[in-house]
Amino acid sequence: MNTHNKLLVLTVTLISALFISACGKTEDKAAKPETKTTAGTVIDDSVITTKVKSALLADDIVKGLDIQVETRKGEVQLSGFVDSQEQIDRATAVTKGVEGVKNVINKMTIKTAGTTVGDKIDDGLITTKVKAALLANDVVKGTDIAVETRNGEVQLSGFVNNQTQIDRATEIARGVEGVKNVVNKMTIKS
Repeated sequence: MNTHNKLLVLTVTLISALFISACGKTEDKAAKPETKTTAGTVIDDSVITTKVKSALLADDIVKGLDIQVETRKGEVQLSGFVDSQEQIDRATAVTKGVEGVKNVINKMTIKTAGTTVGDKIDDGLITTKVKAALLANDVVKGTDIAVETRNGEVQLSGFVNNQTQIDRATEIARGVEGVKNVVNKMTIKS
Protein backbone atom coordinates (compact mmCIF):
# COMPACT_ATOMS: atom_id res chain seq x y z
CA MET A 1 0.00 0.00 0.00
CA ASN A 2 1.56 3.33 -1.04
CA THR A 3 1.84 6.35 1.23
CA HIS A 4 -1.10 8.19 -0.36
CA ASN A 5 -3.39 5.20 0.22
CA LYS A 6 -2.16 4.81 3.80
CA LEU A 7 -2.90 8.49 4.46
CA LEU A 8 -6.33 8.10 2.90
CA VAL A 9 -7.13 5.07 5.07
CA LEU A 10 -5.84 6.88 8.17
CA THR A 11 -7.88 9.98 7.38
CA VAL A 12 -11.08 8.02 6.72
CA THR A 13 -10.58 6.04 9.92
CA LEU A 14 -9.99 9.18 12.00
CA ILE A 15 -12.95 11.02 10.51
CA SER A 16 -15.18 8.00 11.09
CA ALA A 17 -14.06 7.78 14.71
CA LEU A 18 -14.57 11.51 15.21
CA PHE A 19 -18.03 11.33 13.66
CA ILE A 20 -19.07 8.42 15.85
CA SER A 21 -17.76 10.13 18.98
CA ALA A 22 -19.59 13.34 18.12
CA CYS A 23 -22.97 11.69 17.50
CA GLY A 24 -24.08 12.33 21.06
CA LYS A 25 -22.96 15.97 21.12
CA THR A 26 -25.55 18.68 21.49
CA GLU A 27 -25.42 21.93 19.61
CA ASP A 28 -25.81 25.49 20.88
CA LYS A 29 -29.01 26.60 19.13
CA ALA A 30 -28.98 30.06 20.75
CA ALA A 31 -26.53 31.43 18.19
CA LYS A 32 -28.99 31.36 15.25
CA PRO A 33 -32.36 29.73 14.87
CA GLU A 34 -32.03 27.29 12.03
CA THR A 35 -34.69 26.09 9.66
CA LYS A 36 -35.70 22.53 10.45
CA THR A 37 -34.00 19.74 8.58
CA THR A 38 -36.01 16.53 8.54
CA ALA A 39 -34.60 13.03 8.79
CA GLY A 40 -35.67 12.51 5.19
CA THR A 41 -33.65 15.53 4.07
CA VAL A 42 -30.57 14.28 5.92
CA ILE A 43 -30.93 10.86 4.31
CA ASP A 44 -31.47 12.43 0.88
CA ASP A 45 -28.38 14.59 1.39
CA SER A 46 -26.34 11.52 2.36
CA VAL A 47 -27.48 9.73 -0.77
CA ILE A 48 -26.59 12.75 -2.92
CA THR A 49 -23.15 12.99 -1.27
CA THR A 50 -22.51 9.31 -1.96
CA LYS A 51 -23.63 9.62 -5.59
CA VAL A 52 -21.45 12.70 -6.12
CA LYS A 53 -18.39 11.05 -4.54
CA SER A 54 -18.92 7.95 -6.71
CA ALA A 55 -19.28 10.05 -9.85
CA LEU A 56 -16.13 12.06 -9.02
CA LEU A 57 -14.13 8.89 -8.28
CA ALA A 58 -15.24 7.37 -11.59
CA ASP A 59 -14.07 10.40 -13.56
CA ASP A 60 -10.48 10.20 -14.87
CA ILE A 61 -10.00 13.98 -15.05
CA VAL A 62 -11.26 14.82 -11.57
CA LYS A 63 -9.29 12.45 -9.32
CA GLY A 64 -12.14 12.52 -6.81
CA LEU A 65 -10.06 11.55 -3.77
CA ASP A 66 -8.77 15.12 -3.48
CA ILE A 67 -12.27 16.64 -3.28
CA GLN A 68 -14.44 16.95 -0.18
CA VAL A 69 -18.21 16.75 -0.77
CA GLU A 70 -20.72 18.25 1.66
CA THR A 71 -24.46 18.33 0.96
CA ARG A 72 -27.20 20.33 2.69
CA LYS A 73 -30.77 20.37 1.38
CA GLY A 74 -29.60 19.35 -2.09
CA GLU A 75 -26.93 22.03 -2.25
CA VAL A 76 -23.49 20.46 -2.78
CA GLN A 77 -20.28 22.14 -1.68
CA LEU A 78 -17.06 20.90 -3.29
CA SER A 79 -13.79 21.77 -1.56
CA GLY A 80 -10.21 20.62 -1.39
CA PHE A 81 -7.08 20.98 -3.46
CA VAL A 82 -7.02 20.07 -7.16
CA ASP A 83 -4.35 20.23 -9.88
CA SER A 84 -6.02 22.52 -12.42
CA GLN A 85 -8.95 24.70 -13.44
CA GLU A 86 -9.95 21.86 -15.77
CA GLN A 87 -10.48 19.61 -12.72
CA ILE A 88 -12.58 22.30 -11.03
CA ASP A 89 -14.74 22.76 -14.12
CA ARG A 90 -15.11 19.01 -14.65
CA ALA A 91 -15.92 18.32 -10.96
CA THR A 92 -18.59 21.01 -11.07
CA ALA A 93 -20.08 19.61 -14.28
CA VAL A 94 -20.03 16.01 -12.98
CA THR A 95 -21.71 17.12 -9.73
CA LYS A 96 -24.41 19.09 -11.54
CA GLY A 97 -25.22 15.91 -13.48
CA VAL A 98 -26.04 13.92 -10.33
CA GLU A 99 -29.73 13.40 -9.63
CA GLY A 100 -30.99 15.44 -6.68
CA VAL A 101 -28.31 18.15 -6.87
CA LYS A 102 -30.02 21.56 -6.73
CA ASN A 103 -26.92 23.75 -6.68
CA VAL A 104 -23.12 23.40 -6.63
CA ILE A 105 -20.87 25.65 -4.55
CA ASN A 106 -17.26 25.59 -5.74
CA LYS A 107 -14.79 26.04 -2.87
CA MET A 108 -11.92 24.12 -4.52
CA THR A 109 -8.40 25.52 -4.64
CA ILE A 110 -5.72 24.86 -7.25
CA LYS A 111 -2.61 23.27 -5.71
CA THR A 112 0.65 25.15 -5.68
CA ALA A 113 4.21 23.71 -5.63
CA GLY A 114 4.89 19.97 -5.37
CA THR A 115 4.56 17.98 -2.18
CA THR A 116 6.94 15.41 -0.74
CA VAL A 117 5.98 12.28 1.21
CA GLY A 118 7.15 14.02 4.40
CA ASP A 119 4.94 17.01 3.61
CA LYS A 120 1.93 14.70 3.14
CA ILE A 121 2.57 13.06 6.51
CA ASP A 122 3.00 16.46 8.19
CA ASP A 123 -0.19 17.69 6.49
CA GLY A 124 -2.06 14.61 7.70
CA LEU A 125 -0.96 15.30 11.28
CA ILE A 126 -1.95 18.95 11.01
CA THR A 127 -5.36 17.96 9.65
CA THR A 128 -5.88 15.56 12.55
CA LYS A 129 -4.83 18.18 15.14
CA VAL A 130 -7.11 20.83 13.63
CA LYS A 131 -10.06 18.43 13.46
CA ALA A 132 -9.52 17.39 17.09
CA ALA A 133 -9.30 21.03 18.21
CA LEU A 134 -12.53 21.87 16.36
CA LEU A 135 -14.35 18.91 17.92
CA ALA A 136 -13.18 19.94 21.40
CA ASN A 137 -14.65 23.43 21.08
CA ASP A 138 -18.18 24.18 22.31
CA VAL A 139 -18.83 27.07 19.88
CA VAL A 140 -17.84 25.19 16.74
CA LYS A 141 -19.69 22.10 15.56
CA GLY A 142 -16.58 20.28 14.34
CA THR A 143 -18.50 17.47 12.66
CA ASP A 144 -19.86 20.02 10.17
CA ILE A 145 -16.40 21.21 9.10
CA ALA A 146 -14.12 19.43 6.66
CA VAL A 147 -10.39 20.02 7.05
CA GLU A 148 -7.85 19.65 4.24
CA THR A 149 -4.17 20.55 4.55
CA ARG A 150 -1.60 21.07 1.82
CA ASN A 151 1.92 22.31 2.55
CA GLY A 152 0.78 23.62 5.94
CA GLU A 153 -2.16 25.55 4.47
CA VAL A 154 -5.42 24.47 6.08
CA GLN A 155 -8.68 24.72 4.17
CA LEU A 156 -11.88 24.67 6.23
CA SER A 157 -15.14 23.90 4.42
CA GLY A 158 -18.67 22.79 5.12
CA PHE A 159 -21.97 24.23 6.25
CA VAL A 160 -22.03 26.02 9.64
CA ASN A 161 -24.74 27.90 11.56
CA ASN A 162 -23.31 31.43 11.65
CA GLN A 163 -20.37 33.80 11.22
CA THR A 164 -19.34 33.28 14.86
CA GLN A 165 -18.65 29.61 14.12
CA ILE A 166 -16.65 30.56 11.00
CA ASP A 167 -14.56 33.06 12.95
CA ARG A 168 -13.97 30.68 15.86
CA ALA A 169 -13.07 27.74 13.59
CA THR A 170 -10.57 29.92 11.72
CA GLU A 171 -9.06 31.12 15.00
CA ILE A 172 -8.78 27.56 16.34
CA ALA A 173 -7.11 26.31 13.16
CA ARG A 174 -4.60 29.19 13.18
CA GLY A 175 -3.62 28.22 16.73
CA VAL A 176 -2.59 24.68 15.78
CA GLU A 177 1.14 24.04 15.59
CA GLY A 178 2.40 23.71 12.01
CA VAL A 179 -0.43 25.68 10.39
CA LYS A 180 1.02 28.28 8.03
CA ASN A 181 -2.25 29.69 6.70
CA VAL A 182 -5.99 29.09 7.02
CA VAL A 183 -8.36 29.41 4.08
CA ASN A 184 -12.04 29.77 4.93
CA LYS A 185 -14.32 27.98 2.46
CA MET A 186 -17.21 27.50 4.91
CA THR A 187 -20.79 28.42 4.05
CA ILE A 188 -23.49 29.58 6.46
CA LYS A 189 -26.51 27.25 6.43
CA SER A 190 -29.60 28.72 4.85
